[in-house]
Amino acid sequence: MVRVNVELKAAAADLAATAERCRALGAHDHGVLVQRDTYFAARSGRLKLREHEGGDAELIAYARPDGTEPEQSGYVLAPAADPRALREALDRALGTVVVVAKRRRLFLWEHVRIHLDEVEGLGTFVELEALVGPGLNDLARAQDKLARLRSELAIDDRALVAGGYADLLLDGTEALRRAAASAMEHAYAPYSQFKVGAALRGRSGAIYAGANVENAAYPQSQCAEASAIGALVAAGESAITAVAVVAERTDSCTPCGGCRQRLAEFGSPATPVYLGRPGRPAQVVTLDQLLPLSFGRDELEP
Repeated sequence: MVRVNVELKAAAADLAATAERCRALGAHDHGVLVQRDTYFAARSGRLKLREHEGGDAELIAYARPDGTEPEQSGYVLAPAADPRALREALDRALGTVVVVAKRRRLFLWEHVRIHLDEVEGLGTFVELEALVGPGLNDLARAQDKLARLRSELAIDDRALVAGGYADLLLDGTEALRRAAASAMEHAYAPYSQFKVGAALRGRSGAIYAGANVENAAYPQSQCAEASAIGALVAAGESAITAVAVVAERTDSCTPCGGCRQRLAEFGSPATPVYLGRPGRPAQVVTLDQLLPLSFGRDELEP
């Protein structure tokens, strides 16, 4: 069953003071949870195995746009009886992306979960999750409650965090370039011997990668960027927030003219494009720099 909530995350300098504000609101303190989230390379959205200290675990598949304003998230939760075996199986089948370890104090207030998190390698945060559904909150009420909590808990706009903990740990640039480099290794380029990999981050935060696929009839070949776009669209997404391109035989490989137009269809002029292999300095350009005066849907308006 798909569940829905509305989420907001912010950096928090003083969790003790935030906890006192929660108690003053009448929120119920449900104690401390120690959690380990293992993220896997999902085909669509995000997939993580959450293991709780004490033995309970669940597999969580979810999609949530990145943003600093409250965002609606849909998720499916499946209890995991043998998390160790499941983690090993998913790692073999999909690959592990990152592990997030945290100590979380949980408060509940009017069907809103208030998480006071200490995240290894990142710092301290407050996360709000307003549950949406029958007997809980409708979407408008959930938004209103988060707005009130932002005020009551003194969450400054400058502290708001757009991505998830996994994204912050990964560094989105390196994660994209690693995905592009991995795809490049599987490129089919027997004629040019010029392997290319591309990776795109969708609005959900998921990464979609592709490699160039050549053909004896040269016009039937497909560029890496086109392969990655196909994976993004097949997963149900239609927007690109970042791009990475990696080539085997050159330090910096820019998309060809046709692929620049393909990327412009799904990105914005400001969408960043990272060129170069992971672990090395990236050359960063925007889609507008790659394709100025591009032809787009606005030109088709009557």
